[in-house]
Amino acid sequence: MKKIIPLEEGDFYLSKEGYRVFTEQYLLKRGYCCESGCRHCPYGFSKKGRKG
Repeated sequence: MKKIIPLEEGDFYLSKEGYRVFTEQYLLKRGYCCESGCRHCPYGFSKKGRKG
């Protein structure tokens, strides 16, 4: 079961299209890489599917 992390100020912003974009701050609090190519991934995952 994954831990639910409450959202705080600075954890995300809305894109011009209205999508929630998680920040590096939130992704670090989450503690793992989901390998989805997040825009602000602090773990080095790229959209091409490789780390680094």
